[in-house]
Amino acid sequence: MGYKRRKRKWPGPWKAVRRCVLFFTTICVIPLLLVLLVTTDHYLRPLRHSLTRHEEDIADRFFYVRSGKPKTNKTVVLARLKNRQRHLYETCKALGLDKVGNDSLHRPNAWEFLVNEEHHLVWCNVFKAASTSWMYNFNLLAGYSPKFLKKTKAVPLSLARKKYPRPSPQALMDAMTNSTSFLIVRHPLERLLSAYRDKLQYSMPHTYHRQLGNKIITKYRKATSPKSTPTYRWPTFPEFVSYLLDCVKHNKLLDMHWTPITEFCTPCLFKFDVIAHTETLQEDQQYLIEKAHLEDIIEPQWKNAGHGPTSKQVRKYYSKLKKSQIQQLCNLYRYDFQLFNYSIDGYLELGLPEENMKGNNASK
Repeated sequence: MGYKRRKRKWPGPWKAVRRCVLFFTTICVIPLLLVLLVTTDHYLRPLRHSLTRHEEDIADRFFYVRSGKPKTNKTVVLARLKNRQRHLYETCKALGLDKVGNDSLHRPNAWEFLVNEEHHLVWCNVFKAASTSWMYNFNLLAGYSPKFLKKTKAVPLSLARKKYPRPSPQALMDAMTNSTSFLIVRHPLERLLSAYRDKLQYSMPHTYHRQLGNKIITKYRKATSPKSTPTYRWPTFPEFVSYLLDCVKHNKLLDMHWTPITEFCTPCLFKFDVIAHTETLQEDQQYLIEKAHLEDIIEPQWKNAGHGPTSKQVRKYYSKLKKSQIQQLCNLYRYDFQLFNYSIDGYLELGLPEENMKGNNASK
C-alpha cells in the first residue's frame, strides 16, 4: 500500500515577517557584540600604565580608595603648605609685622589659642574658619565623649576652656617649640559674610548678637525708606557694614567673629607649622591629622561647610554695597589679604556707584 505524500504547508505572512526580522537582527547584533568585546578588553587593561607621572599625581588626588576617603598626593599638599608658610613669614618681614610692639598688630596675642599638651597640638581658634569642627576635635582630645558632646547644651568653647586655660604669650611660645601648631584661614570677605549671616541675620532670640542687631537697626535703618522696601527684623548687610566701618573709624573694639586674623592670632609673632585654607581644607586637615598622629581619634571634617557663603550669595550680598564700602572693607582686612595670599578680584566689581545707592540700603 502506498503512502500519500502530504503537501508542505507554508507559513503565514506574519510568521514569515517575524523570521526575517529575527534573521536580520542576528546578523546586525553579533558583529556589534564582537566589536564591543574587543574594545572593552582593550580599555580594561591597566589604564595607568599609559599615564605620565604628572597625570598619575593628578589621578591620585581624585581617585577614591576602597575606604571611601579621597586619596591625596602628600608631596603636593606638603609643597603647598610650605609655600604658604614661606609666603607668610616673608610678607610679615616685608611689612614689619614680625617685630614686637605695643599696638594690636605687634603685641603677641595668645588669648584665643588652645594648647593640648598630651597630643602636642596648638591651634588658634579663628571664628568662621572651620572653628566649630576643630572646637569639637579639641573637646574630643580633652576627653569628652562623642555621646556627651552630642547631647550637652553647654557652649563648646566653654567646655574647651575648662580643659584648656588661656596661655600667656611666653607659655604659648614654649608649647609651640615641641608641638604641631596650626591656623585655619578663609577669604576675609567670605568670612565676614559668613559671620554676618550666622551671628546677625540668623541670630537666636535673647542673645547678645540679637541685641546688637537691634542696636544696628535703630541707628542705621532710615525711617525714610521707600514703602515698597521690605522691613527685616535683622540688620541688612549694608546696615551691618555701615556699623562695622564706623567701629573702625572710631577705633572701637571689634567682635571676635569679624576681627582680622592678623590681629586675632598675630601670626607674624608665632611660628605656625601648618596654615590651612578652607578652600583646601579636606587635604590640609588630613595632612595635619597624620602629622600629629591623631588618625585614630579625629577625622577631617567641616561641620558648617554647607551653611557657608557660595559665589551666588557673595554676589547677592556684596552687590548691595557701594564700591567705596567694599574698598574700605578690603582696607580693614588688607593684612589678611596679603599674609594669606588672597585676592580682592571679583568683589569691587560687584559694588554699586554712589549715585545708584538710593533705596538699596534696606535690601538683603
